[in-house]
Amino acid sequence: MTATLEQEMQLIARILQGERDLYHDLIRPCEQLVFRTAYSLLRNEAEAEDAAQEAIIKAFRALRNFRGQSRFSTWVISIVFNEARARLRKKDRAVTESYDDQEVVNPALLTDWREIPSEALEKQELIRHIEQAIDNLPLNYREVFVLRDRDELAIQEIASLLSITENLTKVRLHRARMMLQKTLAPYLKSTVKARRPRFFQTGGAL
Repeated sequence: MTATLEQEMQLIARILQGERDLYHDLIRPCEQLVFRTAYSLLRNEAEAEDAAQEAIIKAFRALRNFRGQSRFSTWVISIVFNEARARLRKKDRAVTESYDDQEVVNPALLTDWREIPSEALEKQELIRHIEQAIDNLPLNYREVFVLRDRDELAIQEIASLLSITENLTKVRLHRARMMLQKTLAPYLKSTVKARRPRFFQTGGAL
């Protein structure tokens, strides 16, 4: 059961008063989320583990700064997110590409990349294709996609974290989804074609 913000604040107050062991109870529900966020950006399990551990330690040291203006998990995600970004900059691995100055696209006109047959989603091969497609997204689009579709942060939270407008956040998110859709389209098309009955492939009759 997920703790309410009030329960989190009560737990934090006890930790700050000296019950440090309670930090494990506070951080445990979001440990996997923190790791997934780090891995989604760094794409390296060992690096992601290091970044996640560093973020958890930093969160503990800065616990007095948490004001309860958002969920505790959101606050920790912002810390690991910044940690991962710093590591990317340090290694000069991130190659960004920006279309932000182009004409703003109406999100309502864009097709959601997630409109994929449910039975296809069960295939491990498709999961690998999706992961690779996410990995190949330009960093500024991958960041927004991960925070929204993986970590399920609100648009307002993402905009605040990235220091951009909510409208730009929405544009980047939908462009990321369109990029993924374009990348995955050939694979999905071939998959559907391969599954069609022989009758439709040959044009034969009963």
